[in-house]
Amino acid sequence: MDDLESELRCTQSQEEFKLEDLKKLEIIINSILTYNRDFAFDVQPVPLRRILAPGEEENLEVEEEEDAATGAGSPESFPNRVPGTLLPRLPSEPRMSLLTIKIDKIGLKDAGQCIDPYMTVSVKDLSGIDLNPVQDTPVATRKEDTYIHFSVDIEIQRHIERLPKGAAIFFEFKHYKPKKGFTSTKCFAFMEMDEIKPGPIVIELYKKPTDFKRKKLQLLTKKPLYLHLHQTLHKD
Repeated sequence: MDDLESELRCTQSQEEFKLEDLKKLEIIINSILTYNRDFAFDVQPVPLRRILAPGEEENLEVEEEEDAATGAGSPESFPNRVPGTLLPRLPSEPRMSLLTIKIDKIGLKDAGQCIDPYMTVSVKDLSGIDLNPVQDTPVATRKEDTYIHFSVDIEIQRHIERLPKGAAIFFEFKHYKPKKGFTSTKCFAFMEMDEIKPGPIVIELYKKPTDFKRKKLQLLTKKPLYLHLHQTLHKD
């Protein structure tokens, strides 16, 4: 094995590998590709998490709407918080307004069954085209009864006066499905420009897939469960 190691390390070697040498490599390769407690490194396979494009998951699953548990009971924290992709507030400009949206909580009848839930926040025009960078929140802080709590601030990445007419801010609720092996969009909500005003706001939840053009909207449920937000306007 020492001779083989010397040949592998030598960049100037003119000798060809022999069959016997290749057979020695087989042991090493098999150790890398399989979990072996005696191997020098922990190479246990890590399950991949697929994040699907809007609508793609509809070809893979049919969301069950009526038979999920409520998750009622004592408050529960999510153990594996994942950093999001949140962006800082833009520099202020004279006579221009910036918007901070605090995502407080979302009401879901099966809140207790959602794994690693987070929100994707985007700003779209009437054609569904991104106007700002898309941001993901960290995984939610905790769940309690039929609510999942986020308590996170989103800084909208454009001055409000520069958003075009008909623009809307979208909130997509996503969670991980271990049996399916991908992150799924469960529902979405949106806020239009005439709803931008300081203070709390409660907005309705709609069934997936996310309809960025807002033409075929279906409420997620008839129950009084919503997305709870709080808006703060910053103006020089």
